[in-house]
Amino acid sequence: MPTVDKKKREISLRVVYHGPGLAGKTTNLHYVFERTKPDAKTNFLSVMTSASRTLSFDFVPKSIAPIDGNTVRIELITTPGPLYRDPARRLVLAGADGVVFVADSQRERIEANEDSMEELLGHLESHGVSVGALPIAVQFNKRDLPNASPVADLAPRLNPHGWPQFEAIARTGVGVFDTLKAVAKEMLTEVKARHLGGRPYRD
Repeated sequence: MPTVDKKKREISLRVVYHGPGLAGKTTNLHYVFERTKPDAKTNFLSVMTSASRTLSFDFVPKSIAPIDGNTVRIELITTPGPLYRDPARRLVLAGADGVVFVADSQRERIEANEDSMEELLGHLESHGVSVGALPIAVQFNKRDLPNASPVADLAPRLNPHGWPQFEAIARTGVGVFDTLKAVAKEMLTEVKARHLGGRPYRD
C-alpha cells in the first residue's frame, strides 16, 4: 500500500526485485541508479547479513507528474539472493506496491527460478496479497548468453498468470526500464484511483 507524507506532500511506492540469487536483481538497480540524476535520488543503502545483502535506493522520476500536488517517489529494493535467507525475503516483500521477478534465462537455472517464483507467491499469500491485485512483471534476464532457454519454454513455467514480461540483458540495460515502467504504470493507476477516489492511504 502506498505511503503518503502529508507534510512533504509526497507519495512513496516500493518496487521489490525478487528472483533467485545472481539472476540480475542488483544489476537492474545499479543500471537505474547510474542513469538517475543526483538531485533526484538518494544514496544506495546496503544492509549486510552474514551471507547476503539487501540493496535499495529511492528516486523521484522526472517523467511522473505530481498527483494533486503530491510528488511521487519510488523505492527500488532487492530481496536477498539465497533461498535460505527466506525470513529476510519475506520481510522485504511485506511492503511491496509492485514486484519485478527477475528470472535467470540459463537452462541450468530453471529449477532455481521455479523455486523462487513459488516462494514469491507463498510470501504474498502469507501477507494476504492476491497476485491479481499487485502489479507484477517478469523479466527474463541474460538473454545474450548462449545457454539461454527460449522464452517460449520459460514463460509457461514462470509466468502462468500472464503478467507483463520482458526480455533483458540487465548489464547493458536492455529491458531494464521497460520492466520498471510496466510495474510503475500499474502502480500509478492504483494510486490515482485511491487518491482521486478518496480511499485512504497508509500514513
